[in-house]
Amino acid sequence: MADMTPSNAAKRAFAVRLRDLRLDAGLSGAALAERCSWGRSKVSKIEHGTQNPTDADVRAWAVACNAEDQVANLIAAHREVEQMWMEWRRDHRAGMKHIQIRNMPLYERTKLLRVYEAVNFPGYLQTFRYAATQGTIHAHQFGLPVDDVEQAARNRLERQRFLGTGTNSFVFVLEAAMLYTNVGGADVMGEQLDRLLEVAAMPYVSIGIIPLGQPRSLFPGEGFYLFDDQLVVQEFWSGSLRSSRPEDINYFLRTFEAQRDQAVFGAAAVEQVETARARLQET
Repeated sequence: MADMTPSNAAKRAFAVRLRDLRLDAGLSGAALAERCSWGRSKVSKIEHGTQNPTDADVRAWAVACNAEDQVANLIAAHREVEQMWMEWRRDHRAGMKHIQIRNMPLYERTKLLRVYEAVNFPGYLQTFRYAATQGTIHAHQFGLPVDDVEQAARNRLERQRFLGTGTNSFVFVLEAAMLYTNVGGADVMGEQLDRLLEVAAMPYVSIGIIPLGQPRSLFPGEGFYLFDDQLVVQEFWSGSLRSSRPEDINYFLRTFEAQRDQAVFGAAAVEQVETARARLQET
């Protein structure tokens, strides 16, 4: 449903923030509209998320509510809401191979990367064949040309040069279910499981796996990346959500810690991988 996308959810959350500002000021919608010299319906449309306010609207709203000190923060939050959602269809206009190298500066300057994934191996852990297979699936799903899939896979693996160097540290928390999701067949998956163990043995890298069937204190969810304490990126079927708002960062930090507490590491994690490998060989 279109009105349930993260994009609209973020816009509605901002609309609620404006509504609460009005209520805190003790103003009715009609009174606020009069102070701003607007038609009465404009306030209702903004508060219900059916009309997107401009920066000037946000400024006028705050001033009318005697909240001039919040103008800068409100406008910054409004602009971020507009930028935080990226649809894959729009993002893909640049081509898959360009998307994979576009964020290299971000990966390079991030000192601590925390990753939670439930379905697919993160790019930092992928083999070339796994990445290429995943890229082909992605291309077919979005009607993209497959000509640049292999180059896109090579570009994705470029970020792996930061692994084990000490300039960057990594913590990965993975759902065990991804070990059983067959991407590319037994050979590709066997190679991928080998790569997972190889990276797990590197310095400055920690890989935890949440076992199948164990009682959960927090349910599985969409994967997300935490770049230091500055940015969170969460991926969905139709696009990705990006936020640098402190309240969002803190929420995902708590979520990551809750998922990490459920994971096993070291020898216990290796056992999870070998169990999945044995199951793969049976199929």
